[in-house]
Amino acid sequence: MRIKRTVVLVSALWWLTLGGWAHADGLPTGKPEEVGLSSDRIAKITEMLRANTAKGEIPGVVLLIARHGKVAYFENIGFLDPQAKSPMPKDAILRIYSMSKPITTVATMILFEEGKITLDEPIGKYIPALAKPQVATNNAVGATSELQLVPTNRAISIQDLMRHTSGLTYGFFGDTPVKKMYVAAKLWDDYPDNAEFVERLGRLPLAYQPGTTWDYSHSTDVLGRLVEVVSGKSLYAFEKERILDPLGMADTSFYVTDEGKQGRIAEPFSQDRTFGVDANFNDPRVVRKWESGGGGMVSTAIDYARFLQMLLDGGALDGKRILGPKTVAYMTADHLGGGAVPGPYYLPGPGYGFGLGFAVRRDAGAAATNGSAGEYNWGGAGGTAFWVDPKEQMFVVFMMQSPNQRLHYRQLLRDMIYAAIVK
Repeated sequence: MRIKRTVVLVSALWWLTLGGWAHADGLPTGKPEEVGLSSDRIAKITEMLRANTAKGEIPGVVLLIARHGKVAYFENIGFLDPQAKSPMPKDAILRIYSMSKPITTVATMILFEEGKITLDEPIGKYIPALAKPQVATNNAVGATSELQLVPTNRAISIQDLMRHTSGLTYGFFGDTPVKKMYVAAKLWDDYPDNAEFVERLGRLPLAYQPGTTWDYSHSTDVLGRLVEVVSGKSLYAFEKERILDPLGMADTSFYVTDEGKQGRIAEPFSQDRTFGVDANFNDPRVVRKWESGGGGMVSTAIDYARFLQMLLDGGALDGKRILGPKTVAYMTADHLGGGAVPGPYYLPGPGYGFGLGFAVRRDAGAAATNGSAGEYNWGGAGGTAFWVDPKEQMFVVFMMQSPNQRLHYRQLLRDMIYAAIVK
């Protein structure tokens, strides 16, 4: 009898810890069929992820799917550290890199709602280093002539920073003359504080005239400094007070200072730790001065799920209002319109515009992946990704540390998850 009870107990515990509708730290849960998903089709996702971690294609993942206000799938598969062969827990802490951007943008929009900034204001009003930038006129891929610099036609606005039309860029991918200057400047080699970082940015030319071209950039790092200037607090202090603590995002931060949590930090394969030029996985256990609003945070699947549920619910969660519903709708609308064109490295892809902090799907058919018009999303260079689909009342958080596999799995999971919707 004792053996039989033990078997039953072990089976129940396995289901609670690995099953698709496991405990989700305060978010309501439900079986897939309760929210219009097929358990059989969802199981194919689990099978695929287990098979591919067993083959060593990916190190380990945490995947969470919520629909109609309930977490219907929450799985942890593979390894937290593939070198040590330690199992991936549901509360693994991962470097989310550019998934930091929506959090920083929400922080800035809190100041917007309070009337402390307006989006048409020039960033130079708050950050003098960016008041009078110059623009490179011969910034084409492969250009060999000396850069010609001219004044901007207009100031960089706060809205430009939010939608990546500021003219700033990134140096770690791409091959234009300005990008090469960013790499040569070694902007982040010594992890400066946000004030010093934007001073360094201000010494470099813009890649495009403000407002004309979408180009992925350090724009959100500048927003992080804007939050500090306007609020009088560090970026993390402001985000902790106004976003992270109210939403119960206890494991989301820039650095993991609690030694008791450091054993939960996920690691990539040893041969898969770089992404682009001069960009490598950082160690969040080592505290630096830089709080990169564009790419410096760590988080867990459930923490980020709480952030996304807040957005899907119009800016509030568990009675804590972060933003107003009209503000969330404004952020998740397309802000490119006809005024700005995609640059040569347009990461949102066909069928997508860009809002304030998110890629925004314009229509259902133009993109190479399944989805709904109005869906918004973004991902991180380390392998993490999310999307929110208001039409389907669904969001997905995918946590992985594998730069080489990030694009493939974003598309693969999106298509399989939409295929699991049966009503």
